[in-house]
Amino acid sequence: MKSVQRSAAVVCLALLVAVCCRAQAAGDSVAPVQKCADLVNLKITGANMQITKAEPVPTTPAGTLRTPSLTPTAIPVAIPSYCRVDGVIDPRTGVDGKPYAIGFQIALPDNWNGRFLFQGGGGLNGMIIPPLGMAGAGDDPALARGFAVVSTDTGHKGAVFDASFMKDQLASLNFAYIAVGRVAVISKQIIAQYYGKPAAHSYFAGCSTGGREGMLMSQRYPTYFDGIVVGDPAMRTGYSNIGLAWARKAFAEIAPKDANGKPDAVKDFSPGDKKLLADSIMKSCDELDGLKDGMIFNTKACHYDPAVLQCKGPKTDSCLTDQQVGALQKAFAGPKDSRGNQVYPAFPWDTGHLQGSGGPFMSFLPNPGPNILAGVEQPTNISIDTLVERVRDNDSQILTDTTWTNLSTFFGHGGKLVYYHGTSDPVFSAFDTLAYYEKMAAENAGADQAMNSSRFFFVPGMEHCEGGPATLDKFDLLGAVVDWVENGKAPDSVTATGKDFPGRTRPLCAYPKYAHYKGQGDPENASSFECRE
Repeated sequence: MKSVQRSAAVVCLALLVAVCCRAQAAGDSVAPVQKCADLVNLKITGANMQITKAEPVPTTPAGTLRTPSLTPTAIPVAIPSYCRVDGVIDPRTGVDGKPYAIGFQIALPDNWNGRFLFQGGGGLNGMIIPPLGMAGAGDDPALARGFAVVSTDTGHKGAVFDASFMKDQLASLNFAYIAVGRVAVISKQIIAQYYGKPAAHSYFAGCSTGGREGMLMSQRYPTYFDGIVVGDPAMRTGYSNIGLAWARKAFAEIAPKDANGKPDAVKDFSPGDKKLLADSIMKSCDELDGLKDGMIFNTKACHYDPAVLQCKGPKTDSCLTDQQVGALQKAFAGPKDSRGNQVYPAFPWDTGHLQGSGGPFMSFLPNPGPNILAGVEQPTNISIDTLVERVRDNDSQILTDTTWTNLSTFFGHGGKLVYYHGTSDPVFSAFDTLAYYEKMAAENAGADQAMNSSRFFFVPGMEHCEGGPATLDKFDLLGAVVDWVENGKAPDSVTATGKDFPGRTRPLCAYPKYAHYKGQGDPENASSFECRE
């Protein structure tokens, strides 16, 4: 009898251990062990941190919230109840007399899945974007899935492109790299206190500046995260700003002058000219992926030349002038210095550059990073050599650029890194991110070995992080990197959808492959495509 009891006890203990182990696994729901409101009293040893607010947030019905983006859309899923925590780290008065602190907000779901996501920022930050976890997550934000999510202003307050904080040394350093490291560590400590145990896995996802921050995490804080999703990264804004200035110059040279004698960029290409050019690019490159569908998937094979539209005589609606063709060739080719060295890569020929809200290259957008080209808005006389020299002399670029390729520690602990970039991004060339990816792969045991830990995806037609007149910009790379980290399943492709093509699905294929139509099957269904080199 005692033997039976002893056996039963062993079985019960084994079952208990198994249940506990399962509860520790990411993906199992975990309820908080501490009251949300009590977090205002939380102190972390060695951290100059204060929780300013901690309050429960009830479930938000589907369609109620809108995405925090340039083109907000309704989030189609409900956001379950969570604890919202606002806090500041290292409050102080800056050299300019302004108050500074690293502000952050963390969302702690009542039904936690055991995972932590750091949400990247945008522009020059300066504000706390609601921590939903939208980047690379399709229509299903990380918070809705049960992730604990944090976001930060990286240490200053201000409008999205307000660079005045850079007068303060520590504020500049916080934006460059310190703040995200501090917030990552403290967020993990808050999570552990609230749920009674640490996160089983930690992830980072961001686009633009958030993409730069993701690269920063892999390069400067290689042990902090298990998986990172990097979108359209602002990884070297000094050189990308030169690329924009180069395009501005090309278009300014052919634009008619306004009443003040300045180039009127709106009139360098008429709406009809833009449509003519977009149709011509599609005619040349659309079917390179096996199907005429209004999308260009075989990006690297698209070697378009606008000279095919050059007028043989006077300008008509069916041709472009010599000046227009020359400006397009120059702008898309990217800048070169006086010795012929490519300073910033070419831009892919993709129709989103032409049909989007700003015309060719959206060429008069504000510079998206620390503005080393102040005053160069509509340049008519510009020296690329001088601009390159200014970038090299700009100390802040050394701090904010994220071009280091030694990721041996990140990859060594099993970290997985996924990049994506829209081929119609008018701010940062998708070919620049690809060039970094290929260089990084070559310097980390070669492309084949690097693909054990990293992937790159072109997103055809997508503009900067989202949108575009011919794109499928909804895809779940966050779920893909989680599956890779936790289940060992590498993302050779992910399925994309978008509002421009209702009912259409396509695979986004890991580079160097692209989605090619098989020649049979429903052309609107991703299953009718295969990933080819």
